[in-house]
Amino acid sequence: MTAASGPSRGALIAGFATIYLVWGSTYLGIRVAVESLPPFLMASFRFLVAGGVLLAWLRLRGEPWPTREQWRVNAIIGLFLLLGGNGGVTWAEQFVPSGITALIIGVGPLFVVLTEWAWPGGGRPSVATFLALGLGFAGVTWLAAPWETASGDALHTGGVAAILLACASWGVGTIYSRHAKHGAGPLAAAALQMLGGGVALGAVALVHGDFRGFDPSTVPARAWGAVGYLIVAGSLIGFSTFAWLMRQSTPARVATYAYVNPLVAVMLGWLMLGEPVTSRVLLSAVLVVAAVVLITVERNRAPADGR
Repeated sequence: MTAASGPSRGALIAGFATIYLVWGSTYLGIRVAVESLPPFLMASFRFLVAGGVLLAWLRLRGEPWPTREQWRVNAIIGLFLLLGGNGGVTWAEQFVPSGITALIIGVGPLFVVLTEWAWPGGGRPSVATFLALGLGFAGVTWLAAPWETASGDALHTGGVAAILLACASWGVGTIYSRHAKHGAGPLAAAALQMLGGGVALGAVALVHGDFRGFDPSTVPARAWGAVGYLIVAGSLIGFSTFAWLMRQSTPARVATYAYVNPLVAVMLGWLMLGEPVTSRVLLSAVLVVAAVVLITVERNRAPADGR
């Protein structure tokens, strides 16, 4: 990859495959972790460890220490993406089933596209983009099929509100990260964002009371295993790839992960737990893939500028 030519098609395919597959598995990891760990404390630990490891690795490779402006800009991005976005979802998964959480997060790309539209100088989304967003949301709605659930219990109102606010916060952070100029490379930016978001999540954990009465020795190995997976796969691999893709592709294309992730969760359940794949799931897959194809081949958006 060169500055002139940009990333290869293979690199982009690998990047999208990573956030599709890896992030599709993190809903389960979060759910398992928050069964035994306070939500904001767990999220803070996850991102502080991942960000620290990534920054230390970059320094060992000879990368310069980030400037004050790079810290400032990426800390702001981390507030939107990781405190508002991931923190809201982590807290909500204490009360909202992971499948319904994935359904609600299916509106995330709409927040991204609308935020870009509202941004100074932002262009109006094309008809094809709106059609793709509608198809994708229809796919995840049909996949979750809340009208077919046996229980008539209402969803946790606060949890649903937290997920929607998380989607909005993630949309703002996504577009801000695309337009912000700070000079840091994608991996360095990811490390700074995780550290900034981790510190903010730690402050919220303190206010929320997550440290009060917490005893790490009582946490089962299953929960620590989930946290380890979230650190390595969800943060070091997944989030770093997301930060790179935001420099190399359009927000609408990157946001397609929110449609694919629920399908990945269903397929993992089929492969690992023997859960059935019904005709409804197959129809949902068709709708979701159609949405991804429409957004991917749509040519009316400006290409990434590599900032």
